[in-house]
Amino acid sequence: MQSQSNNQQFPCPSCGGRLEFNPKSGHLECLYCGQEQPVSASNAPVLERSYEAYLTANHTQLAALSTTALEVKCPGCHVQFAFEPPMVAGKCPFCDTSIVAHPEAANPIVTPDGVLPFRVDRRTAQASIQRWLQHRWFAPTGLHTLSQQESIQGIYLPFWTYDCQTTSHYRGERGDHYTVTETYTETNSDGRRETKTRQVQKTRWTLVSGDVNRFFDDVLVAGTTAVNSKHLATIASWDLAKLVAYNSSYLAGFKAQRYQISLKAGFEQAKAQMADPIHSDVRRKIGGDEQRINLISTSYQDITFKHILLPVWVTTYHFKNRQFSVMVNARTGKVTGDRPFSRVKISLAVLAVVSAIAGIFGVKTYLDNPTLLPSIPTPNMDVPFPRQRDSSPPGSSVTVPKYPASSPSPLPTDATFYQAVSLAEMAVTRGQRAKTREDWAQIASLWEQAIILMTNVQPSSPNYVVAQRKA
Repeated sequence: MQSQSNNQQFPCPSCGGRLEFNPKSGHLECLYCGQEQPVSASNAPVLERSYEAYLTANHTQLAALSTTALEVKCPGCHVQFAFEPPMVAGKCPFCDTSIVAHPEAANPIVTPDGVLPFRVDRRTAQASIQRWLQHRWFAPTGLHTLSQQESIQGIYLPFWTYDCQTTSHYRGERGDHYTVTETYTETNSDGRRETKTRQVQKTRWTLVSGDVNRFFDDVLVAGTTAVNSKHLATIASWDLAKLVAYNSSYLAGFKAQRYQISLKAGFEQAKAQMADPIHSDVRRKIGGDEQRINLISTSYQDITFKHILLPVWVTTYHFKNRQFSVMVNARTGKVTGDRPFSRVKISLAVLAVVSAIAGIFGVKTYLDNPTLLPSIPTPNMDVPFPRQRDSSPPGSSVTVPKYPASSPSPLPTDATFYQAVSLAEMAVTRGQRAKTREDWAQIASLWEQAIILMTNVQPSSPNYVVAQRKA
């Protein structure tokens, strides 16, 4: 069957202009006269569809996003996306390629069941991107100003969600700790052999087998390969409980990408996400102090799915003939993306901190091995001591006790401080042989971690003052 949606065009009832969905008001708004029109949203729940029924129905549940939707294919990255007229294709939101091909009627797809409408508007998304760029360590000067000139596009990304009941049969071993008293002999300080006893921990292993059951709800799988999976994971805080039934009105003014990962391939990815929780369930079921898992065989029942659209803002900017993409979660405003690194700033930071590291390294070396540093000078007791100005009678002598030269006491350890020092040393070392962009990115990341650790050194630490200067 086909999922139902309100397929319509979006002319303004007042002036005939173009209506677009306004994330702030949640209504359709005319770009010319400002007239608002409520979205005729359905109160019906977003229903799950049977996975097995869909596969056995030979894909008869296909339909276009709407009766008026147009679709184009980017000649650069080959992503297909749809939009509602009178909107035009323009540039690809993923690779910034200009799309000049004539759009065609949208091809049938597994029709979306639900959508999370845009909640963050264009202006707010642009401001979030500016703040994100301004707070990037070692970003080239003028980067955030340059990015203000780039366009930002709103697009719905395709996702699958899967529900299913799992039954996992396992075989393994349960390890229970116990202690035994062991007798041994050793040579004491007098050179004599001495018999002693000690407690030794051992593990008793028992073969086990059984079954665990777990229900999975809304396992989320991205249906796109056009977006970096790490970036999607960074902004993945989707309020799926607020999904609304799909309505093409929510697409007005935005684009929607066609899924690249099929329903069946998506379920294989969902299985991979389910594996770790099932593995943890098996360990808990085995119990004991240790577990060995030799086999887990999982069956999946009552599988249902939804095809949903989730909103993001995407911008692509260019810096020194290189292209970078930034993405904003259009529900939460969280930002992620690619950025260039300034080698000059990183090099200057390395040079500026080398001297500081030398000082810190001196303290660290002293703590690790005090004999590597010069000891405190002690007076030569064979040389006559100068007479003291005191009330001793003339002719009397002053006895000066000969104190042995004492070795300096070690300072208290500070794990956070020395971890920061270690990261800074690593950054300096790598900075001396960095060649690629990835090398500089790793160096910048090490510096950021070192600075964060320095700021976390507690006031009670003997290195607190030094840490605050370096942070």
